[in-house]
Amino acid sequence: QVQLVESGGGLVQAGGSLRLSCAASGNIFSIDVMRWYRQAPGAQRGLVAHITSGGSTYYADSVKGRFSISRDNAKNTVDLQMNSLKPEDTGVYYCNVIVGPVNSWGQGTQVTVSS
Repeated sequence: QVQLVESGGGLVQAGGSLRLSCAASGNIFSIDVMRWYRQAPGAQRGLVAHITSGGSTYYADSVKGRFSISRDNAKNTVDLQMNSLKPEDTGVYYCNVIVGPVNSWGQGTQVTVSS
């Protein structure tokens, strides 16, 4: 089992920035990909970005050029730097890892972007 704890959400005006952090503990030795998902009100949870243990990254088209994902393998953390935030970025952000058959989620952190 992997435990994930997110932090860093909050309320920000459009155009502002926030940095989310996720700390992993437990069975962390088998973690390859770490992901950030977003769930907007009334919508399904969708993938925002991911990063592999080797540093390869993926971004959803809606956040390319504005968000940056990074990872500290020594500290078992993954961060999401969010710049030029838009109201449509509002939602609950979740950290996610899959280790073997176990899909682990954090509790989520709320991000609200006001126009």
